[in-house]
Amino acid sequence: MPFDLDRYRERAETFGEELSREYYRHLAGHKRELEIEPIYATYADLFTRDSVMALRDLAAAVPDDDDGRRLRYLLHFGFDGLVGMETRAEAEELAGLEASLEVECGDGVVPYRAVVIEQANEVDGGRRAALEDARNAVLEERLNPIYRTALERAHEMCREFGWASYAAAYAELRGIDLERLRAQTAEFLAATDDAYGPLIDRQLARAGLPELGEVRRSDMPRLFRAPELDEWFPAEGLVESFEATLAGLGIDLRTQRNVHLDTESRATKSPRAFCSTPRVPDEVYLVIAPHGGREDYGALFHEGGHTEHYANTAAEMAYEFRQLGDNSVTESFAFLVEHLVSDPVWLRQRLGIADPAPAVEHSRAFRLVMLRRYSAKLAYELDLHGASAELARMPDRYAELLSGAVRVPWPRASWLADVDDGFYAACYLRAWALETYWRAALEERFGERWFASPEAGEWLRGLWRHGQRLNADELLADTLGEELDFTRLAAESQAAET
Repeated sequence: MPFDLDRYRERAETFGEELSREYYRHLAGHKRELEIEPIYATYADLFTRDSVMALRDLAAAVPDDDDGRRLRYLLHFGFDGLVGMETRAEAEELAGLEASLEVECGDGVVPYRAVVIEQANEVDGGRRAALEDARNAVLEERLNPIYRTALERAHEMCREFGWASYAAAYAELRGIDLERLRAQTAEFLAATDDAYGPLIDRQLARAGLPELGEVRRSDMPRLFRAPELDEWFPAEGLVESFEATLAGLGIDLRTQRNVHLDTESRATKSPRAFCSTPRVPDEVYLVIAPHGGREDYGALFHEGGHTEHYANTAAEMAYEFRQLGDNSVTESFAFLVEHLVSDPVWLRQRLGIADPAPAVEHSRAFRLVMLRRYSAKLAYELDLHGASAELARMPDRYAELLSGAVRVPWPRASWLADVDDGFYAACYLRAWALETYWRAALEERFGERWFASPEAGEWLRGLWRHGQRLNADELLADTLGEELDFTRLAAESQAAET
């Protein structure tokens, strides 16, 4: 039977809708069990080897135009789905365990998923470390064997399709030169290396934490939480400040009928804000479990950037351009909105902070930690997923690279749990770089108070309506006529450190 591309597209969109809604219900705490196996079973025809190979053949035979883009994005979707199909039992088991496992820590038990929040709010460094040790023990004993099974199967499948490695497969599927990106981020690490220590040590001292060389990874949630800034980032003002910011851009969150804001507290709700997109642009969820603090504001504004990008995507666009494509694009808009939390003008105007310098410096330090951490993660994941990877050596390699970049002893235990599927770390890194171009353009066109300009909102909606038809490089070249690199990001990071 000939391959029916139109039917494949229709079923792919329906599958994505059902899967996204199931993840939303689980992560938002509406249901404890993640039941994705029945969804994959219903749409098993999308992820057969024959279907994926047919997509690969079609993608190789079309020119580099919109039809070619749609097929390449669909091939990426199909192969991701095939990997998901082959590892769905492990995914369900991991999700169920993470939602139900508890960590014992002397004075009681803490839900596995709540350990980070507990550490962020815990003033006792000894208890933070005990929570870390207990969680890592659970991770190594209960979860890592499952993670490893899924990883090995994903590697096998890439080889079965003729790729030399998982890294080679996803370089092709994402259309990203991962080795070039590794070189760019290595240069970024070198460029920011000398001044990294003083910037981070100032924040550690302000938080009452040990300096680099003595601080532990278990202390990092406390640093990111920044309790000394709590009075400036109250939980009760979180959603209001986000709504007011959107209003300044001419967007009324409460009248966006396609956006569902979920702020309710539930026992198994993910502590991290997230955006879920069953149907773009018609059904978009923005989920937050408010607990206050700068990190909470950053998380909501980040996911809010995703939300508005998806909610403003043109409904008439092809499915592949609404739901698939290069996620460096949507992440760049998420980082753009998140960056407002470190903008002194926004902090004065929206939060009424007379002297925002401490909050600005903390946010800059937080971002640089993340940039350096993800640069190391990319290097590690290229080793982990390379053709000659020796898995037995990877826990030590992970700890070595992460510890070196962040200058905090990093535990070996999360050598698998900290890995992003399909090199999503590359999307984050490219998005951080791309965000600096959008922000510079907004400031040049609309001034430093661009977030209070309906015209700036209109300019952004003009970008958002294109969904992810173009990749990050193409969208930047098409919009601003520039080439994506890390020069601007490195210069900005160096300036922030001095």
